[in-house]
Amino acid sequence: MNAFRYEAVEVNGAPVNGVIEAEDRKSALRLLGMRGLFPSSLETLGATAEVATPGSEAKKSWTSNIRLGARIKRKEITAFTREMGTLLGAAIPIPQALEGLGEGEENPALREMVLKISDSVRKGASLSTAMEEHPRVFSKLYVSMVRVGEEAGVLQKVMADLAELLEHEDEVRGEVLAAVAYPAFVLAFGVFTVTVLLTFVLPRLFSMLQEMIQILPLPTLILLKISGLLHHDWLWILIGVVAATSGLWWYFRSPQGAEVWDKTKLRLPVMGGVFQAAALSRFARTLGTLVKSGVSLLPALKIVENTIGNLVLAKMISQVAEETRGGDSLAAPLRKLGVFPKSVIQMIDVGEETGKLDEMLLKVADIEERHMRTRTKTLVSLLAPALILVVGALVGFMVIAILLPIFKMSRAIH
Repeated sequence: MNAFRYEAVEVNGAPVNGVIEAEDRKSALRLLGMRGLFPSSLETLGATAEVATPGSEAKKSWTSNIRLGARIKRKEITAFTREMGTLLGAAIPIPQALEGLGEGEENPALREMVLKISDSVRKGASLSTAMEEHPRVFSKLYVSMVRVGEEAGVLQKVMADLAELLEHEDEVRGEVLAAVAYPAFVLAFGVFTVTVLLTFVLPRLFSMLQEMIQILPLPTLILLKISGLLHHDWLWILIGVVAATSGLWWYFRSPQGAEVWDKTKLRLPVMGGVFQAAALSRFARTLGTLVKSGVSLLPALKIVENTIGNLVLAKMISQVAEETRGGDSLAAPLRKLGVFPKSVIQMIDVGEETGKLDEMLLKVADIEERHMRTRTKTLVSLLAPALILVVGALVGFMVIAILLPIFKMSRAIH
């Protein structure tokens, strides 16, 4: 156990200080939070006596080596945003809040980044400017909302809105990944099984059958050709697959290829509806969050255009922004696009007339997310049995191709 001297602020704003014992800085911060205290500084006094166990030093070194390769995860940024909003709500200055969060962070990469941001803020930079130096961690949407919060003097509220947005996106992403995990496992297992059988098992069996039977049945010949190709040329096939995958990846990373891929995703028979609902829900929730945080409509549309994640829809949003610049309402240009359902356009129109556009946009996001989840569940419920049937058909064809020569041999013997 370690002892820490702290200076903190109570919920009512009264300052307090003292000493607390905990295993590490993060545990100390957690204990102080449970007591309703918001620390502005936390200083290590020393460690209490601890009995050494065999291999403890090796274990510490091993753990340290693992943490050295750590990367900043999305969930860690979400937690950081929530904690930052809480500390700012307790009237703790930004540098002290950042320093406290950084020193209590276990992930060395995140700790280093937060402390760098704290140092930049202490030197006079704004929080948004300091965060903008880390574009891989903080998106344009994140930085823009923080800047708006700074300019409007409502940074604590904006951080809370950001945390809700990130938490909601994490929840939706987790549900989608959980839904597609089983079909993906079935497909991967089926491909692996069939590849192993065709490459290593069947060539030995077919070499025996070919010596015993001069004329093999057609299914057996087809399987024999495929198996021989995989067995003898598997290295070239692997190189070809890797080269084709790399080429497609490079092409879809280019502006032209990315636009083609985004357009293709929206036009897919079943998955297209899922991609469209996901993009529209992201548009509505992001725009609603920005408007709720005090961002005017035109800058908010520009931010959404850069963060929606689909180039086709981004161009549509850019067109909407241009028409909005001319004085049109949001509902009118959206209606011309023909992407949103009529009921959604009506809700946005009512939101503009009543001055509750942010609430209506968030409701639209809920509706589109509900559609996305329903379509995803329907797709997964159909995809899993379909993949099982495909794998079963492949294995059944292989079994038939193997058994036909054996039946032919048995007839020849009789």
